[in-house]
Amino acid sequence: MPAPVLCQSCGAGRAALRRPKTGQALCRECFVAAFEAEVHGTIVAARLFQPGETVAVGASGGKDSTVLAHLLRLLNQRHGYGLRLLLLSVDEGIAGYRDDSLDAVRRNRGRLGLPLHVVSYRELYGWSMDRIARHVGPKNNCTFCGVFRRQALDRGAALLGADKIATGHNADDVAETVLMNFLRGDVGRLRRCAGILTGSEGALPRCKPLKHAYEKEIVLYAYFQGLDYFSTECVYAPNAYRGHARTLLKDLEAIRPSAVADLVHSGERLAVREDVRMPTQGTCQRCGYLSSQPLCKACVLLEGLNRGLPRLGIGKPSRMQKVLTDAEKPEVGFREDSQQASRAIRTVDF
Repeated sequence: MPAPVLCQSCGAGRAALRRPKTGQALCRECFVAAFEAEVHGTIVAARLFQPGETVAVGASGGKDSTVLAHLLRLLNQRHGYGLRLLLLSVDEGIAGYRDDSLDAVRRNRGRLGLPLHVVSYRELYGWSMDRIARHVGPKNNCTFCGVFRRQALDRGAALLGADKIATGHNADDVAETVLMNFLRGDVGRLRRCAGILTGSEGALPRCKPLKHAYEKEIVLYAYFQGLDYFSTECVYAPNAYRGHARTLLKDLEAIRPSAVADLVHSGERLAVREDVRMPTQGTCQRCGYLSSQPLCKACVLLEGLNRGLPRLGIGKPSRMQKVLTDAEKPEVGFREDSQQASRAIRTVDF
């Protein structure tokens, strides 16, 4: 029988894994310590937080957001960040998926002792994702969900008085996004998608403390720490374009293990020629949300749904913007008046 492999860090314990990120053979305790130290190093190096800030942790119930909430609470206490943490979840209205994942969030809320607030598509937009999917069909569901969820997180965090939103995006997520935007030729998003801190143009700042953490290591950390998370894939995800980028990334990683980190670093260093015309950020004429067009994408999609033309928002921006801005119809969507908006949007606290 071959001799057990010893931990390359402490030299005493028996190695429990070989790190996907570095190839080191580590025992359980040394891996956990190294993982926590790396996330702390990322937070400090990027100056993600300032003492006294209220941080809304985007909590979906999955492995990434569960590990993020656990780590932020732990590191906040260990290193004295001075943060007020709260959990913010979005209920998209997906039966058999989001309702079950929110149960996991509620269990973690009790374990972590952090307040939980939930905003829903039904209250914000008058539509659930299941209802949207019935109108849209099997394709483009993720377009609606991604746009609505991003705005829902921003509006929920603003309503709670948060200074910043922390999301569980990991290195694999960032690499997929870089690859996906490159394949689509989306220069505007490609330029900023690898940033660890976004929102400098007026939006509520968002940060990715797990940006340099590999997905495989997040799973291992959750397992070693006995964290409770929901692992079922969304029922609409198989038709998402991101899935093709993920498959390509996994094929690249099988050939070159550093492909994930390479793509992340490439995204950070990409430069755009000075003569390339970039979108100019403004505000939506209808809801006041940040937008490079007269109407933001959420309002365009919502208008199409309410008109019975769900595919109106899927297509060339110039065409659909002209259709909506030229139409003489009562406004549908959010009102600019802050008091009316506050009454329209509320969070469910647990």
